[in-house]
Amino acid sequence: MAQELLLGIDLGTSGTKTVLFDTKGKAITSKTVEYPMYQPQNGWAEQDASDWWNAVAQGISAVLQKSGADPSAIRGVGLSGQMHGLVMLDKAGEVLRRAIIWCDQRTSAEVAQINRVIGERRVIEITANPAMTGFTAAKILWVQNNEPEVYAKCAHILLPKDYIRYKLTGEFATEVSDAAGMQLMDVPARDWSGEVLTKLSIDRAMLGKMYESQDLTGKVHAAAAKETGLAVGTPVAGGAGDNPAAAVGAGIVRAGRAFTTIGSSAVVYAVSDQVTIDLGGRVHTLCASVPGKWTVMSCTQGAGLSLQWLRNTCCAPETERAAAENKDPYYIMDKLAADVPIGAGRLLYLPYLMGERSPHPDPDCRGVFFGLSAIHGRPELIRAVLEGVAYSQRECVDVFREMGVVIEDMLACGGGARSAIWRQMLADLYGCPVSLTEADEGPALGVALLAGVGAGVYASVEQACDAAVRKGSAQPPDMEAHAKYEPYFALYKKLYRDLKADFETLAKIE
Repeated sequence: MAQELLLGIDLGTSGTKTVLFDTKGKAITSKTVEYPMYQPQNGWAEQDASDWWNAVAQGISAVLQKSGADPSAIRGVGLSGQMHGLVMLDKAGEVLRRAIIWCDQRTSAEVAQINRVIGERRVIEITANPAMTGFTAAKILWVQNNEPEVYAKCAHILLPKDYIRYKLTGEFATEVSDAAGMQLMDVPARDWSGEVLTKLSIDRAMLGKMYESQDLTGKVHAAAAKETGLAVGTPVAGGAGDNPAAAVGAGIVRAGRAFTTIGSSAVVYAVSDQVTIDLGGRVHTLCASVPGKWTVMSCTQGAGLSLQWLRNTCCAPETERAAAENKDPYYIMDKLAADVPIGAGRLLYLPYLMGERSPHPDPDCRGVFFGLSAIHGRPELIRAVLEGVAYSQRECVDVFREMGVVIEDMLACGGGARSAIWRQMLADLYGCPVSLTEADEGPALGVALLAGVGAGVYASVEQACDAAVRKGSAQPPDMEAHAKYEPYFALYKKLYRDLKADFETLAKIE
């Protein structure tokens, strides 16, 4: 009998990672295909949906070819993706415009519109979150208001990973964890909100059918099979947004457990058995990928993105050295930062390159180096960026603790978790151990396990995680370092408050 396999596809901002797993959670082979992000104006962020599909098709073909696996041995396909994006299709299923993605900040006027027509308090009561520029609802209204000719042709509204589902199966569907980030759901009820859709003039027929994350939503059709190499009829599960998927991949499926992930954005994510809402809108409440559970999560928009920006703009020597030594540039940058003391030579960095969501829902704030001096070089800049992102995560964890969300166990995942110095910063600032999982596949593993539940390989999401997720080494906090960080952290928090009005002024300058 052929080995049973599961396929996980994680549609990220910089690229799509496709991973083939066995049913014990072991990655057999993987392939990542990158693509660009477009910024036609300051604060805008778009991607081409055809780039996503090409990356998926190439990725599936590559892992099948490399592994030599029999496509018929794949019990199910799971889809993960960047959340909050807007994909618009016409009646023929053709894309109408570039997708407006999660970090786009153009929709301040539409957020005001949502608050006006629904009411600020009522928005939170229904969707469990305040109206936000990053969420999909405001993007839909922006197209209504600014591109009415495009909106008039729109027949289907999909999230990024759900576009891949459509390309694989022909089905227009979504699932609760990703859809909860659209601001169109009654999050406590785990379904679309008729009240929100009516007041925003959005036809419910445009939206996909709602599923739980583990449910099977369709099967691979002949055209997709020909393009990818998958077997016709392979089941495709609901999947999850990238962060809920990463939670499953890290085994965060029970209350008391949390993770910090550092990718392009950074997220702290905890599971709760009930709906817990921060009325200040500093963190988000969404549906978990586990039936009957919810999540509290924060999102720093410009986390790994900040380090990538610094690498691309300032670190050509490190990039050249890395190429010569056949190493990752971030490895070289880490080494430089490790030689710089806590505080980066009295240099602070605010990671607001794309505005911010948590704990400051503010589309106007922008990145800041504070304390820059002629004594500072690239090592101090790198250290300051690492510390600034870590300060942002600590500020969010403090909000969780204010809300009574228990965090007994913190895992680190995402590309940034590979950095030992970054993990140690998090442990020191949180004041608790930070662990790794043995696998580094995160969202791809999470949705592969969800597909396994849907296909009957596992009895439940919890059982799937118990069978396939293994915890790795832990880094304990250095409490002396914790004490050294505290005055810098206090100043870091104060800087946003001091600059808030100035950010608004800057945004209004023509």
